[in-house]
Amino acid sequence: MLITADSLVGFHRLIARPDDDDPDVVVVGRAEIGEFIELPAVYGEAIRLLREGLPVSAVEERLAAEQDVEIDVTELVEALTELGFVDSVDQDRLPDPGADASRSHFPWLTDRHVSWIFSRPMKLGWLLVVGAALVTLAVRPDLLPHYADFFWGEYVGLTVLVNTLMVSLTLSTHEMMHLMAARSLGVPGRIGFGTRLHNLVVQTDVTGVWGVPRRSRYRVYLAGVAWDLFLMASLTLLVAHVALPPLTKALFQALVVAVLMTIPFQLQVYMRTDLYYVLRDLLRTRNLFDDGLAFARYLRARTVARLRRRPCPVEDPTRELAPHERRATRVYSVFLVVGATVSLTAFALFAAPIAISALFRAVGAIVDGFNGGSVLPALDSGLLLLIEGAIQALFVVTFVRNHRHWFRWRRSADRGTSVA
Repeated sequence: MLITADSLVGFHRLIARPDDDDPDVVVVGRAEIGEFIELPAVYGEAIRLLREGLPVSAVEERLAAEQDVEIDVTELVEALTELGFVDSVDQDRLPDPGADASRSHFPWLTDRHVSWIFSRPMKLGWLLVVGAALVTLAVRPDLLPHYADFFWGEYVGLTVLVNTLMVSLTLSTHEMMHLMAARSLGVPGRIGFGTRLHNLVVQTDVTGVWGVPRRSRYRVYLAGVAWDLFLMASLTLLVAHVALPPLTKALFQALVVAVLMTIPFQLQVYMRTDLYYVLRDLLRTRNLFDDGLAFARYLRARTVARLRRRPCPVEDPTRELAPHERRATRVYSVFLVVGATVSLTAFALFAAPIAISALFRAVGAIVDGFNGGSVLPALDSGLLLLIEGAIQALFVVTFVRNHRHWFRWRRSADRGTSVA
């Protein structure tokens, strides 16, 4: 690709908006590939002029005349090309990284279809339903969720199967709310599986949300939790005020407990949960998790170096951050380390032993069934193993897929081979 003074540059569909905090900075990005950068406003103006059809030299001359600044537009175009923003130079099409990007789910879904969900009347309706449920629980405390509500049936395997199906539908709707909130703002999204420490999660990739102002991003972050609260409130009102069949009532109460159990997970902001993104934007940081993790690693390296009485081999990764971002990152890194340690410790001391114990009990029940024991408990245990086994297998597959670099085979360098 040769860029000359007379070159005309064509761009893919770009988003350009003022920065949320600095009026002298613009955010430019391409939602289709999830790539966004911050540039001085003068570079944003250069991109605007190039998109209007001015050649490179004319853009430089105009900026010099109007803003009394000199910038290398050729260098800017080269940088934007590497990011995948440039479509053509002098009508010669360039390779498009977006061609290999994962396609957005439900591309036909637009703001025209979903904007009404986030309108003021709907928000008022949400407040009324949640408020009515809170009043109902205050008047009838016997309807407060209890762990025993989860076990509505005699057979644990069947109960877990039905509850898992109900929760799966709820989680799907939770993620669809994120997706619809993003689409109401013109942002693409993609739903898939991910992992958070030892947890398997369903997640929605809405990286393109960086193309909208901070205030609008909260809609996307909170849409899932808002749905969870609305669902629990609606089910509570139905159980309290509608004559339901006993089984239906029991299933509704079990679903309330199951959904309620997901709320504390969202509060674990030391993982990238929904509320983590809310916290990140409230603190006006760009990459709180990765910066906090990098600072924690720096502290570990510095501590080890001091114990060995050696200079620290790495520099403070927060030194180039803005003062407010530096403070937030350093405090967050403490919560990240403590929170992750507590979660993994609790998993090792409680969750893992409980799961292993349940596994052996289920296997024992199945063996008894084959040796003349009761058939129904054996079938129930087999069903439980099938469900939990499928979930754990999905976790392993998702973890390996998202961490391929951890599982690459590496040979020692003295064998004369390169790293795969």
